[in-house]
Amino acid sequence: MGCRGKYAVGQRAVGRTQGLTVSGLYIGLMSGTSLDGVDAVLVDFDAPQAARVLGHASAPLPAPLRAELLALNAPTDNELHRAALAANGLVRLYAEQVHTLLQQCGVEAAAVSAIGAHGQTVRHRPQEFDGTGYTLQLNNPSLLAELCGISVVADFRSRDVAAGGQGAPLVPPFHQAFFGPIAPQVGVLNIGGISNITLVGCQPDKPLLGFDCGPGNALMDTWCQQHTGASFDRDGAWAAGGTVITPMLLRMLREPFFQRKPPKSTGRDLFNAPWLQSQLRGFEANAAQDIQATLTELTAQSCARSIETSASNLNTLIVCGGGALNLHLMHRITALLPQCQVHTSDHYALPPLQVEATAFAWLAKQALERRPGSVPDVTGAKGPRILGALYCAG
Repeated sequence: MGCRGKYAVGQRAVGRTQGLTVSGLYIGLMSGTSLDGVDAVLVDFDAPQAARVLGHASAPLPAPLRAELLALNAPTDNELHRAALAANGLVRLYAEQVHTLLQQCGVEAAAVSAIGAHGQTVRHRPQEFDGTGYTLQLNNPSLLAELCGISVVADFRSRDVAAGGQGAPLVPPFHQAFFGPIAPQVGVLNIGGISNITLVGCQPDKPLLGFDCGPGNALMDTWCQQHTGASFDRDGAWAAGGTVITPMLLRMLREPFFQRKPPKSTGRDLFNAPWLQSQLRGFEANAAQDIQATLTELTAQSCARSIETSASNLNTLIVCGGGALNLHLMHRITALLPQCQVHTSDHYALPPLQVEATAFAWLAKQALERRPGSVPDVTGAKGPRILGALYCAG
């Protein structure tokens, strides 16, 4: 993608606060649960709207790195060593995208206030085991700051978990800031590897709600790759040609996570290949394409049920993330929510694959300005918290 405007240090109002560059320019990085690649955005928060994306760069995860990150989602041999090296490899890919972005946009590194780098979630077990639990994102923000010469904000989830929260989802406050003005009641459905919903103005006593709905692309991609060799079902075309296996769908929808009330979050710790195999028992003789259709319907129905349960009055739904590009999935969500006007975030000038990266640029800005990035009604934490740890450039 090209860049909208060119900026250098001398062309912007750039100041210094406690040794940090302070400007409206931030970079957001995202590599999500889908493990499909890295997205980087350069965002101008001095723009009249809540955020203006000036440039976007992306790259697929190299196959060996993707395989290693996927393997590290479950117990494996020599985990500490392998996780550290995988984090270094991921950060080098991050840095390449940052440099590509700066070059595309004609922006000097010194003009950027900070990079928001979420890292790659490989374990997410909040409130479990000892009551606090943990969440783990592979990252090496020190190396990223060294490679890019820009301050880095990372480790966004753990402070919320320490405060008794889920540490996820983190994007609802950004959704509220960017999409909230569109209508009195707005839903934002993010479909990555896991799906999550943001509800703005849908409950009078809770102006902002958000929680994970369940699997997004993770199960669909796993099955598609296993049976077709493709990393994902382009446009949902394979699923669209299949027939939903209703008994299997009903079995999957009985998963206790779907019955839990928010705040709640999930990940590949639950919705993974072993879970899928457990749901397939007795249905192994069915056509692989019909199982793909059923997995797609599971994502559609779990998202629609989440919305109907928490916001039956919703009439505007904005869909983002990789799932927004799945035409069959979008058709099914639209059919299941006839009361809603359903659009992808493209309709509101922010392409689906840029929303999460922009959100982490926004969270980096919140951290530098010492503003909370979490909302207790979303995560269940004891109170709002400033999220992220700062790794200074230089």
